Formats: sequence, structure tokens, C-alpha cells
Amino acid sequence: MSRRRAHVAMVGIPAVSHVLPSLAIISELVARGHRVTYANDPAVADLIEPTDAELLPCASGLPVADNDWPEDPIAAMGLFLDDAVQALPRLRAAYDRDPADLYLYDIGAYAARALAESQGRPLMQLSPTFVAWEGYSQEVAAHLWRLPGADAYRARFAQWLAGCGASTTDVDAFTGRPAHTLALIPRAMQPHADRVDTTTVTFVGPCFEMSAGTGGWARPADAEKVLLVSLGSAYTRRAEFYRRCVAAFGDLPGWHVVLQIGGYTDPRELGTVPSNIEVRPWVPQRAILGQADAFVTHAGMGGCNEGLLAGVPMIAVPQAVDQFANADRLVELGVARRIDTAEATAEALRAALEELVADAVVARRSALLRDAARAEGGTRRAVGLIEDMLA
Repeated sequence: MSRRRAHVAMVGIPAVSHVLPSLAIISELVARGHRVTYANDPAVADLIEPTDAELLPCASGLPVADNDWPEDPIAAMGLFLDDAVQALPRLRAAYDRDPADLYLYDIGAYAARALAESQGRPLMQLSPTFVAWEGYSQEVAAHLWRLPGADAYRARFAQWLAGCGASTTDVDAFTGRPAHTLALIPRAMQPHADRVDTTTVTFVGPCFEMSAGTGGWARPADAEKVLLVSLGSAYTRRAEFYRRCVAAFGDLPGWHVVLQIGGYTDPRELGTVPSNIEVRPWVPQRAILGQADAFVTHAGMGGCNEGLLAGVPMIAVPQAVDQFANADRLVELGVARRIDTAEATAEALRAALEELVADAVVARRSALLRDAARAEGGTRRAVGLIEDMLA
């Protein structure tokens, strides 16, 4: 049991890449004797259930199931505001009669902050990606507010804040850095890390164990080297790219390849698959990375974290949003090669793999960054900081 049994509420969004990074924290809080309620869409109940937290069903309107996000960034931001507006009454119905001692919340769950502020309860953000730095609003965010529709979006957000009970009614302040944030990424992945306010942000690194994948995986006895190819959970409708991987890595001497294709690609679309390639819709990624020698990734922050924590050299093939910047960061760190999808021919992929695994500098950098990420404390440190807030 912990120092004091408390009610901790986690409020999230149903994107797998936003749920997975904090599950170990939730599990550890429960293991230490705290009562943890988790408000999220029932679509991710199977992810949350193993933590033994109490699921509070809160349906979301975010288009995460089919990854059908609008290309216009203001329209995409509007979806998160819409979701907060519809979620807040449901959260109030549950938590006004059963308030939490502390609210944890995902960066996309605006309703959680409004709820905590209306109740006067402490609040901590769990960020699965990089955080804003000093100058971020001028260097990055300012261009968004010049886009068509931005003024109407801000006006609608301000109107909601004025009537939802939040004590922070300025849009920039409300959507900006809260007083307490745990960044669940290696500090090495943070842009301009030297300009992050560490009085409000603590980098605890990835919060999972390499052995804690969803199921086991055994490295074949005859595999001299193992390669994992995965484009994560959202960008998996990529049959042509998978065919290129089959051409690049099929029958590559000594290599066993695990190719994750998601639930939207029919394995028959890949054609004839050589015996050294194992095709699966879903894989226990962390378990495989713990035994892998290289990783082809879309460079989502979750994949970057898992690759760095495993100390595995990476080929980054970014697909959307922050993945391009993440890919560039991996290259800057000296542990990856970036190949954009259009240039990801079988020849380019194979050449990049052979170059990576033969590079002693990449191996040393991968090991150093692995050790640095693990030293940031992970789950144990994160839960300790949460309990400090409870105390």
C-alpha cells in the first residue's frame, strides 16, 4: 500500500498512441493501492482493462477508428474542442458526485482540465509527445492562428471556457503548458529541450518495460538477425510499401523479418512472401524490439520511444503529422536513416538496412541513448511524482 490511498482519475482520448504510453503508470498506481478511474471511450477498454483501473465509459467523437482526420489543421483542432464540449457533461455526471483527489489527463482531453479547475482539484498532464518550449508560440503556433477559420475557432473556444466553469479562461493559457506535466518521452526527443521550463515539465522517459508487450514472441533459432517493420496503429493501409519491404528483405541472408500490416491490408495483397518474413496484423512490438537488430518505423513518437529504449537502429519512413520532425530528430541523434515513402524503394530500404547495422557509430549512439532513456526513471519516477502531488 502507498502512503495514502487516493482516488486518481485519468481522462484520455481513444487514440492507441495516446493510451499506451501511460498504461504502466496507471497499473502501478493501482498496484500501490490507489483507486484509479479511467474515463475514455469503450473502444479502448481492452487496453485499459489489464491495468485494473475502473473504466468510466465516455464516448468520443474523434475519428480515431478509421484515422479519417481532416487535412486542415484548424478543422482537426476543432474536433478536439467538439469532443471536449460533449465530454464535459458526462465527466461532471460521474465526478461531481465522486471527485478525484487528482486528475491526470492526456494532452487532447481538454474537458479534464475544465473539470478539475471547476472543482478546485489538482491536475497533472501526461504528455505522450514533445511539449512546448520557450518561444514555441512565436516559432510554431503563431502560423496556425493566421490560417482561415482560426479566428472563429478561437472565439468558439473562448465562449466555451467562459461558460464551462474553468478558472483559466484565456485560450492560449488553457491549451498551453499546465502547472504540472510529465513528459513520457526521452529528453533526447524533445525539440529545444534547453528551452523547456523544467519547473513545470519533468521528463520521465518512456513508461513501460521491454518485457511488457501484449503477448510473447520467440526469436527463431536460426535467425542471425531480426528486423521489425511496423507503421504503428494508425497508418497501416500501405500495401504498396509492404510489397517493397517484401522485395527488399525477402531472402536476405541471415535475417528474420517481422512485418506488421495492421487490420486493413489483406496478406494476399503482398504476393508471394519468402519464408524468412513473418506477416502479422498486429505484433507485441516491445517484446520483439527487445530481441531485434533493426527497426523500420513510421517515426510516431511511441515507436521512436520504443526503439530508443531498446537501443535498436532505425529506418524512419514518416507518414504524417509530427513523424517527419521525429524522423529528422532520430537522424540528428545518430541512430537512424530517414527515407520518405516515395523514395522507399526496395533497393533504398535494403541499402539503408545494410548500412545501419554495419555502422559502429550508430551502434554506440543507440546504446548511449538507450541507457540515457532508462536512466530518466520511467514508471517508478512518474508514479513517485504523482504521489508527491497527492501528499
